[in-house]
Order: sequence, then structure tokens, then C-alpha cells
Amino acid sequence: MKVLVIEDERPASQKLVRLLKEIDSGIEVMDVLRSVEQTVNRLSAHPNPDLIFMDIQLEDGLCFEIFEQCKIDVPIIFTTAYDEFALKAFKLNSVDYLLKPVNRDELKNAIEKFNSIHRQQADFARFESVIQQLRPPRKERFLVKIGAHYKSIQATNIHCFYIIERCTFLHTDLAKSYPLDY
Repeated sequence: MKVLVIEDERPASQKLVRLLKEIDSGIEVMDVLRSVEQTVNRLSAHPNPDLIFMDIQLEDGLCFEIFEQCKIDVPIIFTTAYDEFALKAFKLNSVDYLLKPVNRDELKNAIEKFNSIHRQQADFARFESVIQQLRPPRKERFLVKIGAHYKSIQATNIHCFYIIERCTFLHTDLAKSYPLDY
């Protein structure tokens, strides 16, 4: 798992990195950033990590400024000394909100919570993939006969299909109906 640590206090970031390695040796800390500006630049230039550990108060402002400047789809575990920002944090991609000093057991539980959510999302993605493979391909066009000629109608221009006296028709966005042979 690749993680990004956003923490302006050097002792706090070092402790967090150490605890992460103790909890799971497979965790790779991609970078430790100390400011809003560094974080915005990093997230704009490099691929997103799997998980972000983020402090609220950074060297040059509150972390919420990051979300105003770039789109973050990555789950976040907030690690902060301020409990008054919890509600605002959970409106973002928050997995957990840990108060400093970060407790090893709470950190471990937060990582397990992330892994559980991540596993469920991966299972859902695999399920969606199987469903897509089983689903028959969609028709993009329908061929209708008008007298001795044929007309191709895009599926996106069809409002509905209906049946009258065992005959099937399609109705278009131009308020025209055409009989179908099938």
C-alpha cells in the first residue's frame, strides 16, 4: 500500500511513519509533505497514493485549502490535535479522524477500516466487471423500413418502444414512430 503523509511537525511525522512500518511492513510512504503548497504541487504532478494521512493545521494554512485547489479521490485518515474540524473532515474522503498523539492501536484500527472498505470496493469492481461481461452488447442503431427504403436510427434518439396489436414500434425524440420487424 502506498501512502502519503501530510504533516508539518517533524516529530509527529516521524512517529507516524515509524508506527505505520510497525503495523504493516508492506506500507510504502511515498512522501512526507509539510504544507498546502507542497501537497497541491505533489498531487498535481504525481499519481495518487492508495491512502493519505493528513494533519489539519499545516505550515501555510489549513488542509482544507488543498481540496479547494485540487480534486482528491483518495481516502484520508486525518491525524490532528484539533477535534473541532472532525465534521468538516468527514464530509471529505475521510476514513477516520485520529487525535494526536496518535495511538498505535487506533492507527491500526483505522488502517484495518481502510483495508476493509478498500477490499469491499475491489470486490464490487470485480462483480461489476463480471456483470459487464455477461451483459449482451447494446445496440447503437436500429434499422427501420419506410416503404421500399431503410432508415438507421441511433439508439440515443429513441425515447421508447411500445407494442400495439402484436406489432412493435419505436418512438423517437422527433415524435415519430416506426414499426420494427422484430
